[in-house]
Amino acid sequence: MILGLTGSIGSGKTTVARMLQEWGGAVVIDADAIAYELQAPGGSAYNEILKAFGPDIVDGEGKIDRATLGAMVFSDPEKRKLLNSIVHPLVRTEELRLLDKYRSEPLVVFMVPLLYENGLESLVDRVLVVTVGDDARRQRLWERSQMPPEEISRRLAAQMPQEEKARRADFVINNGGTRDETEAQVKSLLASLRKSQAH
Repeated sequence: MILGLTGSIGSGKTTVARMLQEWGGAVVIDADAIAYELQAPGGSAYNEILKAFGPDIVDGEGKIDRATLGAMVFSDPEKRKLLNSIVHPLVRTEELRLLDKYRSEPLVVFMVPLLYENGLESLVDRVLVVTVGDDARRQRLWERSQMPPEEISRRLAAQMPQEEKARRADFVINNGGTRDETEAQVKSLLASLRKSQAH
């Protein structure tokens, strides 16, 4: 089974994916990690991005500074469109290759932040959405990357509202409580997936 895993920025998708990997033996295909590799020096998107956005986005080690590039594209829809036009086709090719490679595995988790926004739900059998309250999400994003409140608001505005994602999903995990509560929901999900696969 291919399970699409999505949720708004800061909801805890990676935490849930790790649990599914640990307890369900899931193979995780992480769209963000693929994009990160493509944008690293030597990656197939690196030179194109530099050509489009200039040398100011590169740090002292020659890597693309994601915070600088992020601030640039999230404040300008045209620049965001340009970046997406470079990165998305390359990411999509790699995603399809990996989905094909692992298709026969019992559980594949396809983790894509913009699953619905990019119309990728057709590639998966079921969709799991991870949700979290707005205050907790903002606190996490601040702790993780010191992202200022206006930057967080801009990035959230670029995504489909969490409530809409949850409404469309087959499964929802609320990651706003304790870790134990999240773990219990993941274990319950795995049990119901096993049961549905047994039929």
